[in-house]
Amino acid sequence: QVQLVESGGGLVQAGGSLNLSCAASGSIFRINAMGWYRQAPGKQRELVASITSGRNPNYADSVKGRFTISRDNAKNTVYLQMNSLKPEDTAVYYCTANIRKLTGYNYDYWGQGTQVTVSS
Repeated sequence: QVQLVESGGGLVQAGGSLNLSCAASGSIFRINAMGWYRQAPGKQRELVASITSGRNPNYADSVKGRFTISRDNAKNTVYLQMNSLKPEDTAVYYCTANIRKLTGYNYDYWGQGTQVTVSS
């Protein structure tokens, strides 16, 4: 079994910063891409940022220049540094990882979500 455990959410004023982290554990042969999605009330879940195993990042246009995704492969952990936060960044943030198991098959896993609330 594989678990993704997120931390770092909370309440912050507009213009502030938060750093999310997500650690994967369990039966893992290799972690391929990792990423962060978010879902605001009444809206669809959307990709925020992703990063390949080679640490190549990809960002949604709405967060470019403000958010930075990184990963520590030795710790099976992905981070999301969020700066210059805006009220529209308020959402539940979900970590995701594409993981290769010992069977050779790849599976997508999701964290339980962490709430980020930005007050104006």
